Amino acid sequence: MLLPDPTTMAAGQRSDVLSTEAINKEFGLDKPAAVQYLLYLNDLSPISYYPTSVKSFKSIKGIKIINGKLHDLWIKTPYLRRSFQNKKRVGEILSEALPGTLLLAVSSLTIAAILGIIMGMICAFNQDKWPDRLLMIISNIGISFPSFLVAILFAWVFGYLLSAYTGLSMTGSMRSLDALGENYAIEWRNLILPSAALSIRIIGIICQLTRSSVLSVIKQEYILTARSKGLSKYQIIKNHVLKNALNPIVTALSGWFASLLAGAFFIEYIFNWKGLGKVTIEAVQNSDIPVVMGGIIFTACIFIVVNILVDFIYAALDPRVQI
Repeated sequence: MLLPDPTTMAAGQRSDVLSTEAINKEFGLDKPAAVQYLLYLNDLSPISYYPTSVKSFKSIKGIKIINGKLHDLWIKTPYLRRSFQNKKRVGEILSEALPGTLLLAVSSLTIAAILGIIMGMICAFNQDKWPDRLLMIISNIGISFPSFLVAILFAWVFGYLLSAYTGLSMTGSMRSLDALGENYAIEWRNLILPSAALSIRIIGIICQLTRSSVLSVIKQEYILTARSKGLSKYQIIKNHVLKNALNPIVTALSGWFASLLAGAFFIEYIFNWKGLGKVTIEAVQNSDIPVVMGGIIFTACIFIVVNILVDFIYAALDPRVQI
C-alpha cells in the first residue's frame, strides 16, 4: 500500500485501540471499499440517510425531516468529511482558501482583459504595420510559455534579483502576521507577481481574439456608413466597433475564469499564496485524502457553475443564441 494508513494519520499520537476503532467507525474504514464509496456519496448528497442511533451528529448541518426506526432522513449541506491532519472540516478549510483563489483569478482576468483588449485594438488599427507585427510576436511568446514557468521566472527576477528595486518578495500571501505575531496585515503587493504570471498567457489569447474580432467588424457596411457620415474615429470605435467586437471577447473571458481557478494551483504553490491550489497540493503531499477529494470536487463544481453562467451571458449578448 503506497499511501499511509488514514486511521494512523487521524489518530496521531493517540493511536490506542479505542481511538482507532472510533475513527474507523466514523469514516467507515472498517467496511468494504464499495460501502465506503456509497457512504461518501451519502455524505455529499443534500438528502441523506443516517443511523437513528447517532443522536448528535455534529458534522451534519441541516434539518432532520423524517424520523425512522433505523435511519433518519436529512436535508443538509454536503459533508466533505474532516481532515486527517488537523481534524478540521474540509468544507471549512476550502471556504477559508476560496477567497484567495477568487481574488487571484479576478485580478489576473482584469489585467488580461485590459492589456489584451488594448493590444488587440492597436494591432487591428495598425494591420500589417510594425506595431501589429511586434505585438503579435509578444502575444505568441506569451501563449507559448506555461503559467508555472512564467511564475518561476517572475519570482526569480522580480522577487529575488530585482527585489531591492521592486520591493516585491518571491513568496507571500494576501494576509500576513505582524512582527508580534498577533494581528493580520493586508499585503497587496504580494498579489502583483502571481496575478501577472497567471495573466500572461491570457493576455496573448485576448490580444489575438480582439484583433481578429475588430478586423472583422471594421469591414462591415455599417462602419463604412458611419465613416461616410463624418463621425470621428473615436466615435466609431466607441459606438460601433467595441459594441460589436467585444461580444466574443466577453464570452471568452467568462469561460477563462473557470480555467484560471484550476490554473492557479501551481501559481499559488510557487508563490506560497493561500488558496485552493496551495491547500490541495499540500494535502496531496501530506496524503490528506479528504482534503484532496474535497478540493477536486469543489473545483469541478466551480467549473460547472461558471460554464452554465457563460451560456446565459452568451445568450444575453447574442439574441440569436437560445438556451
